[in-house]
Amino acid sequence: MADCFYCRQAAVIIAGRALCRKHFIRHFEEKVKRTIRRFGLFGRTDKLAVASSGGKDSTTILYILKKLGYDVEALAINEGIHGYRDGTIEDLKRFCTANGIRLNIVSYRDYFGFTLDELLAKKAFQPCMACGILRRYLLNRASRDYDYLVTGHNLDDEAQTITMNMIKSNTHLLARLGPKTGQISSRMFTPRVKPLYLCSEKEVATYAFLQGFEIKFTECPNAAGSFRASVRDMLNGLEAMHPGSKLGIVHSFLKMMPVLKCLPVGKELSCCRECGEPAGRELCSACAIVSSKLENFKYNL
Repeated sequence: MADCFYCRQAAVIIAGRALCRKHFIRHFEEKVKRTIRRFGLFGRTDKLAVASSGGKDSTTILYILKKLGYDVEALAINEGIHGYRDGTIEDLKRFCTANGIRLNIVSYRDYFGFTLDELLAKKAFQPCMACGILRRYLLNRASRDYDYLVTGHNLDDEAQTITMNMIKSNTHLLARLGPKTGQISSRMFTPRVKPLYLCSEKEVATYAFLQGFEIKFTECPNAAGSFRASVRDMLNGLEAMHPGSKLGIVHSFLKMMPVLKCLPVGKELSCCRECGEPAGRELCSACAIVSSKLENFKYNL
């Protein structure tokens, strides 16, 4: 590894240029600040909830926003994944206590009456599909008292999601992506923002390691074999052969985003007859899963 571009200290990462620990941390935090300013993600007076899992991405953005002086709290969803979520929740509790951050935890069991493991044992659902729907549902309900819901999605995550929806021809879902997600504004939806949008997964992991965060660099056991995992591996291979491919995908999407955001939203949203949450049909997706009334249920990843 070369010496740091700015000093003679040993470099810890090549992030466009060789950087030592001190200069990489400064570089990374400045990138996050530039992303917030460039896309107008939120302001100093806004109340922010960070969707926190105890992993590297959400812990990193939670720490940086607290360090920058934003009014921020952590919001965690406990899905009930044996051997995985309990550990990350404990890591998150320790982190929030050490950094003076309020932590709110909402669990599948408390709200739905079952854990994800129990649901999957009884119903033949694709794990990531069912979990994603239920998790987003609870995040939206639990974040209504905040101005913005901050997520830890990084550059790699966004490149994967763009590619997944391109492969599946999900133009309507592509239109909902970007540093600020969604196409419509409604008091029923908490706006979601991604300050790590232009930070690679490698950069986020390096920052978390250098800051000494006590987190587990592990993947959800349900992720193996998923469509996202296949796309992730494909893009990692492409990036290894052609560095900058993921960034190119995201930059291309950003150029298309203004056009995509102007596309018709589709059918007008109504309210779910069971829970009153926004829905495109009689039952929202979460209630359809809970009740297993899936005759007309279709969800595109």
